[in-house]
Formats: sequence, structure tokens, C-alpha cells
Amino acid sequence: MGAVAFLATARPGAAQADGLPSWNDGPAKRSILDFIARTTTPGGPDWVPVAERIACFDNDGTLWTEQPVYFQVAFAVDRIKALAVQHPEWRTQEPFRSVLADDRAALATLGLKAIVEVIEATHAGMTTEDFAATVVDWLATARHPRFDRPYTDLVYQPMIELLALLRAHQFKTFIVSGGGIEFMRPWTERIYGIPPEQVVGTSSVTKFELRPDGMPVLMKEPKVEFIDDGPGKPVGINRFIGRRPVLAFGNSDGDQQMLEWTAAGSGARFMGLVHHTDAVREYAYDRPSPVGQLDKAWDEALRRGWTIVDMKKDWKVIYPFELR
Repeated sequence: MGAVAFLATARPGAAQADGLPSWNDGPAKRSILDFIARTTTPGGPDWVPVAERIACFDNDGTLWTEQPVYFQVAFAVDRIKALAVQHPEWRTQEPFRSVLADDRAALATLGLKAIVEVIEATHAGMTTEDFAATVVDWLATARHPRFDRPYTDLVYQPMIELLALLRAHQFKTFIVSGGGIEFMRPWTERIYGIPPEQVVGTSSVTKFELRPDGMPVLMKEPKVEFIDDGPGKPVGINRFIGRRPVLAFGNSDGDQQMLEWTAAGSGARFMGLVHHTDAVREYAYDRPSPVGQLDKAWDEALRRGWTIVDMKKDWKVIYPFELR
């Protein structure tokens, strides 16, 4: 995992011409470089003051792989299996029965409500510190079912380069994701160079408690407080960042409102979508996919001239381990 973090901040050889060596030359790359140049040239008509250089990125499917299931769901499934001995009722109770039986077809029909129920059951009843430690331990041992690599190996090298290039031009980079905020915060700084205070995500209720020994803790409760997806993303940006982004990147319909909110601001704006088109090196999916569906947002991007990154055409490499 440390090697990935190095790639996020190093590669000053990323002064290789333009800082995006893993991108093929084409309209997508040129539109990114043009936007950065226009908005950071003092005295230019599109110059953006440093304080307003806010760039927001979705996580699942935009910064790392999200197939065959969202990685936080994989984490929750493993937690269900680990905790099952304490909950014999789960053997017959959905959605836990399907999880324990590895019945993915049944799980797929249960929908978002079931996913939330699984996450609530496995993420609650712990202190925030204990939960963070559990996430870090899982990431150190769990392997992706197709690539047989740690999940944090499956970040996108071209997007790592883009994050670093933006920061080199004094942009502040944020994650704005439907994923759980406390699932992401333990590792995003090491992997993406994005510190925990710049992560916006779905959050559960936490409660302050004073233990008998006088130690104060925050306890996670089995209740979702805020869903940072779809129309929740602009709300989350306003609530936790307080500035409208000038650049936003997503990959699915869950990012549409974030891109619309970004586009509605004055001055220069950049709206981007990652289109998963490479079934050989990663995955190919869009409109009919139950994970990361890209349908209405794709149509709007085409209509409004937003930048669509074709993974197969635009990226020379996808993962950092391809460079080793």
C-alpha cells in the first residue's frame, strides 16, 4: 500500500511534459490541461483565486475500481461472516442469510435497502477508533476476487496523477462519495494524498460517551445520518466544504447532481465523467449496470459538452502496479 502512496505524491518526473504521463493524448487530456492552465494563469480571463480552487472527486468507480461490488460492501460482507457466530438469527434472516450463503444473485435483488441494513449491522457498536482499525486491518488482508490484490492496489494511476497535478497548481482536492466517511478516512491520505478532513461521505450517527474509566469515546450507532449520493452530494459539499467546486469528476448517475452544481457556478468550470470501457484491463459497463450505472448523467454530459474519459482510449495504464 505504501508504494501507491508514493506514486500519489512522487513522480516529480511527472514534470514529464505535462504531469499526466499515464494519459494518452486526446480531447480528454487536452481539456484537463487547458482548464488547469486557464484557471491558474495570473491575469488571464479565467483565472481562479487560490482560495476558490476546489476540486471534488467521487471515489467508487472514479478513483478506484467498484466492480463486482462496492468495496465497502465487500468489507461489510466479510464482517457479517466474522460476526455470524454472535448472531444465529442471521442464518434465516435476510439479507444476512444471502450473505452467509454467498448467494450474490439473491443479494442483487435485495437492493440498496438491504445494503444499508448490512452496513448498519456491521459498522455499529464500535468506537470510531476501533472501526478505523478494523478497516485498516481488512485492507491489509482482503483481496479483490478478480485481481487477487489488495483493494488499495486498484486505484487509478491516471487519476492519482491528476490529483497530484491539481495540488501542484494549488487546487484543494476533496473526495465526495456515497461511501462511508469513516470507511474512507483511515486510508485516503496514504493512498490519494487527501487528508481525512477533505473527505465527504455517507455518515452514520455517532454518540459521545464517557466510559467508567473516564475515557471519552465516540460510539457508532446502527443508524444512517446522511447519505452523500445523488442530490445529497451538493448538500454535502455545501455542508462540509462551504464552497462550490470549480472542478468535479464522477463516473455514474450518483454524481450527476454534483456535476450540475459545479456547472451552475460562474466562471471557468470543469465537469468530468470516467466511462468504464475496458473489459480486459478493468471492466466495461454503463447504462444497465447495477453497480455504477451511467445513464442519465452520460446523456447530460453529451448534451452539455462535459468531458467524458474513455478508459480504454484515454488511459495508457490503469493501475499503479502496471508501472512496476
